[in-house]
Amino acid sequence: MFDKYLIVDDSLRATADGFAFDARLGYYRGLGLSMVEDLVVTIDDQPVAREAIRFDETGGGAPLTLDEMETTYDRQWNFGAVATISVIASEPLAPGAHSLTLSEKLRVSYLPFPAMNSDAKTLEVAA
Repeated sequence: MFDKYLIVDDSLRATADGFAFDARLGYYRGLGLSMVEDLVVTIDDQPVAREAIRFDETGGGAPLTLDEMETTYDRQWNFGAVATISVIASEPLAPGAHSLTLSEKLRVSYLPFPAMNSDAKTLEVAA
């Protein structure tokens, strides 16, 4: 529904243990984190292992693994709110342009199937 807005422009950055970017929920209402069934990330056409992904909707709180999100009932990702998705990698991203994709698989209570949203952008990592 809001696919082109999932990845926040100009948010890709290298971190000491990989990279991070900011993202929005692709659904017009907020969802409890336990209803986010999966986040799939690729960087430069290389898939990122599920175990390497961390999620933080609080802007500085405790990042969660995707497995931890499955049983997190007291936190929400609200519509329009920006969350940070971090990836643990063996080395930080090199400066320059990188192709990034994000797919969200969401469990919506009134839908008999999971809602799927995807976005792909080319973003720059500053030198």
